[in-house]
Amino acid sequence: MDPLKQKFIEKASALRDKVKAMLKEHGEMVVGNVNMGQVYGGARDIKMMVWETSELDAQEGIRFRGYSIPELQKLLPKGDKEVRPEGLFWLMLTGEVPTEDEVEWLRNEWRKRNEVPEHVFSVLEALPKDTHPMTQFTIAINALQTQSIFARRYDEGLSKSEHWDPTYEDSMNLIAKLPRIAAYIYRRTYHNGDHIEPNINEDWAGNFAHMLGFENQDFKNLMRLYLTIHADHEGGNASAHTVHLVGSTLSDPYLSFSAGINALAGPLHGLANQEVINWIFEMIEKLGTSSPSKDQIAQYVKDTLAAGVVVPGYGHAVLRQPDPRFMAQKAFAEQYIKGSDIVQIVWDVFEVVPPILQSLGKVKNPWPNVDAHSGALLVHYGLKEASFYTVLFGVSRALGVLAATCWSRALGMPLERPKSVTSDWAFDFLAKQKQEVGVN
Repeated sequence: MDPLKQKFIEKASALRDKVKAMLKEHGEMVVGNVNMGQVYGGARDIKMMVWETSELDAQEGIRFRGYSIPELQKLLPKGDKEVRPEGLFWLMLTGEVPTEDEVEWLRNEWRKRNEVPEHVFSVLEALPKDTHPMTQFTIAINALQTQSIFARRYDEGLSKSEHWDPTYEDSMNLIAKLPRIAAYIYRRTYHNGDHIEPNINEDWAGNFAHMLGFENQDFKNLMRLYLTIHADHEGGNASAHTVHLVGSTLSDPYLSFSAGINALAGPLHGLANQEVINWIFEMIEKLGTSSPSKDQIAQYVKDTLAAGVVVPGYGHAVLRQPDPRFMAQKAFAEQYIKGSDIVQIVWDVFEVVPPILQSLGKVKNPWPNVDAHSGALLVHYGLKEASFYTVLFGVSRALGVLAATCWSRALGMPLERPKSVTSDWAFDFLAKQKQEVGVN
């Protein structure tokens, strides 16, 4: 058994036994009260699932296994100047900060597993070239499902206690192959199918940048940062929850992850990074300048809001402070990028938008989220095709959701099945409550 798999199952077995004992003694304990607004409001803030790999705090932002992004930037092994996503995956799967040797082992393991079957490329080539990259991405993942070890072993007969093992293997194989698939889609869609073979000397993120066609070392560092900070955002967001829900049916990791990618493609979720940069491009075109003043930006923001349109990249369902992922990208730009008009616009918008949103009085979070900055960095280095940005997000998100899927299988998580109600039930419930209050 490989060292990462061995360490993971040791950790998972110990936690599974601990949780089982806890539920036996405290399974009936009331954790929280659900209100009618939550019933109708997308289950907002209802504690109803377990997600081992990360936790989101409204004030502090995301923590991966208890570590903030700045802490991870100090602790995780680096590739050149930025942390390597391989290290974050190891951390999420084991709860331990990996050594340089462990990260290097994982890099080599993914390299061994990165070959993509020819039929996946054939499926992509059957699609019109103007097919949205996210559509191509999810179709390719589904085509890759023919390689699922979990599906084969389940058909052969697999005990529940063994579900984690082929789930781990599928997850490792899928993560290893995703950069090759994503790069193929990018080169096919925007560069006339001029594909670039993998570079076995690069790490996971560096090789991805290479296959996209970018050899700039700073861009490779950006990819290391990007693929790390986008990897996970606890389990309640739409893509993560979708992977968990579909996985709870014992669909294999390919089918589960593909479902999550479909959720990520929504404008209210991962597609927002595409909308942010398009909004900035539209502002530049309308104002007739690539270096607008803050007053011009403020007026454009007010015009956007007056038209009944949200300012993309601002606000978050949970966060009540600037997103640490935004701040990490801003720090990257401050270190690596000088004199970029598009980056300066992002920084000026950061100064202008929050006070305007706060003045409305109804906005809980006027601060930028991760999507507010990522597009500007990509544009600066020449990756200007905004319709591809969510694919980058999807490659990164695989790290968190597939690590969490391994944990769900190891802990024996059940089929997810919340109770739904009708509006008639809701009105009857309210009428009974009013009647009881009247009687009392």
